[in-house]
Amino acid sequence: MGFIVMTVHMSAQSNRDSINYKSSGRYLEDQFYAGLGYNFLLDKPTDVILRNLSYNLQVGFIKDIPINTRRNFGFGLGLGYAANSYYNNIVANEVDGLITYSITSTADFQRSKFETHAIEMPLELRWRTSTIDEYKFWRIYAGVKLGYVFSGRSKLVTEDGSNGFSNGDIQNFQYGLVLNFGYNTWNIHAHYSLNPLLKDNISLENGDPINARVFRIGVIFYIL
Repeated sequence: MGFIVMTVHMSAQSNRDSINYKSSGRYLEDQFYAGLGYNFLLDKPTDVILRNLSYNLQVGFIKDIPINTRRNFGFGLGLGYAANSYYNNIVANEVDGLITYSITSTADFQRSKFETHAIEMPLELRWRTSTIDEYKFWRIYAGVKLGYVFSGRSKLVTEDGSNGFSNGDIQNFQYGLVLNFGYNTWNIHAHYSLNPLLKDNISLENGDPINARVFRIGVIFYIL
């Protein structure tokens, strides 16, 4: 996937001469994005550990809005989609609509996870070293990202089979701080959630609250 994105990126950027913005100088940058990341859980209960690959996939479009004459400083407002999995040793069970959570030994199951699919809206403050003729440049994009989870699930896989269900305890509205920086094709993506993954007052069977927040680190690719 990364190879495909990089190929499209280089092809799109090198063909900038064919864009009508060339003659007017009103060029835009980095309007489509795709990213891969790893999800960490912060502030999680004692004895909760991450397992397997807790991944993030994201794609979307950002409207580039330069505000200076050189067009290397401005804003970005976008819309995207993200899929996230959080593998851990919290086991969720649903009985008659009531969801309970417990921590179990990792030897007792194969996989247990929270899974979300969300529509996201990034809002960025953008700075870069680009010019009308330079497609290899440094960039620093910082801001916030709002998300609406339209599908949140819990899933448990054991030797006897699997059990998954729609989990209404997962926050529908999620928001956090984002920072994307790098040079040319390779850019680092970081995200820190400002609200917990689960809703307030959700706790383990022993009474410990589950206030885990998400910290994400990964790579992000931009396409003109």
